Amino acid sequence: MFRKVLVANRGEIAVRVMRACEELNIGTVAVYSEADRNGGHVRYADEAYNVGPAKASESYLDQEAIMEAARKADADAIHPGYGFLAENAEFAARVEDSEITWVGPSSDAMERMGEKTKARKAMAAADVPIVPGTTDPVDDVSEVEDFGEEHGYPVAIKAEGGGGGRGMKVVESADEAADQLESAKREGEAYFDNDSVYLERYLENPRHIEVQILADEHGNVRHLGERDCSLQRRHQKVIEEGPSPALSDELREKIGEAARRGVSEAGYTNAGTVEFLVEEEDRDPDEPLGPDANFYFLEVNTRIQVEHTVTEEITGIDIVKEQLRVAAGQELDFAQDDVTFDGHAIEFRINAENAANEFAPAQGGELATYDPPGGIGVRLDDALRQGDELVTDYDSMVAKLIVHGSDREECISRSLRALREYDIEGIVTIVPFHRLMLTDERFTNGTHTTKYLDEELDRDRIAEAQEQWGTEDAGSADDDEEVVEREFTVEVNGKRFEVNLEERGAAPVAVDSGGGGSATAERPDAAGGSGSDDGGTEITGEGERVTAEMQGTILDVNVAEGDEVAAGDVICVLEAMKMENDIVAERGGTVTQVAIDEGDSVDMGDVLVVLD
Repeated sequence: MFRKVLVANRGEIAVRVMRACEELNIGTVAVYSEADRNGGHVRYADEAYNVGPAKASESYLDQEAIMEAARKADADAIHPGYGFLAENAEFAARVEDSEITWVGPSSDAMERMGEKTKARKAMAAADVPIVPGTTDPVDDVSEVEDFGEEHGYPVAIKAEGGGGGRGMKVVESADEAADQLESAKREGEAYFDNDSVYLERYLENPRHIEVQILADEHGNVRHLGERDCSLQRRHQKVIEEGPSPALSDELREKIGEAARRGVSEAGYTNAGTVEFLVEEEDRDPDEPLGPDANFYFLEVNTRIQVEHTVTEEITGIDIVKEQLRVAAGQELDFAQDDVTFDGHAIEFRINAENAANEFAPAQGGELATYDPPGGIGVRLDDALRQGDELVTDYDSMVAKLIVHGSDREECISRSLRALREYDIEGIVTIVPFHRLMLTDERFTNGTHTTKYLDEELDRDRIAEAQEQWGTEDAGSADDDEEVVEREFTVEVNGKRFEVNLEERGAAPVAVDSGGGGSATAERPDAAGGSGSDDGGTEITGEGERVTAEMQGTILDVNVAEGDEVAAGDVICVLEAMKMENDIVAERGGTVTQVAIDEGDSVDMGDVLVVLD
């Protein structure tokens, strides 16, 4: 087994991996950006190394910085968690070529299964059903139009390296084909450095079912049952549960064996998830889908997933520990028949978002109150503590609440109790939305599909829940505005030391020590933004400034100085929280300044364009 593992990630997943390491008597190493210098994963680790500034491309995505930290720490393995470099085959190969062990599938398997057209071919060869579509990339709009004529609309255009809705566009008619093809290719290039796309018949109202698998290097492949991830907003999962309330035992076994067969034929090892779409046509809520229901392979996630906790709760198998054991060359010590399922589990993503405002990411702030629930059947995966500042440079997740019960009914009632106990003040979260869903008939009956949240749920009900159960964004302002707290963080040989001083009437300062370590001193402020609290546009004496509504990355700039724009025209495209957002002008005018370029990172309130 390993001596020391570097976790190339942050937040709750980094802490989750470190906890598994600790139970296996493995030392832990954290990496952190300047924005995360006080992060919970840094506190938890045995050692911590600064890998760069807040911008992910210059820190958590900086492969050389991660490798250098691993060498400094003398780590003998790297676990990538999820996100960032977790599905980067190039980085996996880089680790494999070093003296350090990669905790995950091989780089070859990642490349083969991570690109959707290759994965579709591999699954088809293993006799796993795939959605009707192309197995080769498409380049020309005529191919989209021809496919639509043959299979009917809508048509899904998907990025080869995509996932979670990123790089996917839905074409409702031939008139939309050109614009949507361009947008899908642009997202693929921006997210995955790969603008290759393919086509699928778009399933109108499916359920999203995924199967957790584990495979070792000795030819053993196991599936750990399925999770139902059908409650989604814009293709992003919000609540996940297992087992699925919609599947019969026969269909469950059929899908599980298809996943197992597919990854076995592909020579895949370590942990992964095989995702499927299951067609659901006017199902009787009292009757699960039978063995003849249509299901189709969607994609393979070549990493551990956010919702792996659901499977751990119903199987009793620690998936992260199994990842480490497999990476160390050990054999899975349980047979497929040994995998049993106990009760029901649901995971709630506790995101800092305002569900009443289209789930817009909330502005960062201090967790003035953070008192999570407990009791039998309640699990919290988090890295934050009361008084911490929420860092919004990367994602909006505060924590994951996982609840287990003897059956789905008990799990739902226990979840309601836990969510009522969850006390968070200082930031807006989607806890009220979760409480609403647990009283929603479609969800409690288990008849919701991937379209329910986006297209069917009454938005007024979400607003009412937020008003009834939400808490105000209390912020983190000090009562005495003239007091400046100096926070010095010094890293020496992977160990961190902190000194806090208070001064009155002093201006904030920033100190950079340079070199491989870090030292910082600054007045605490809400992470993730400066400027306007609510983005949008504001009128000033210098013209109308169009500002960023949230933190993100500029994917496309549609205007130049001197251009005339009308109200509603798209100024630029901002990627935030894995989604494209059109930033539009609220009134017409002449562009007098363009403050951003494609690829720039912006914070909430940053000026994008000035109109006269």
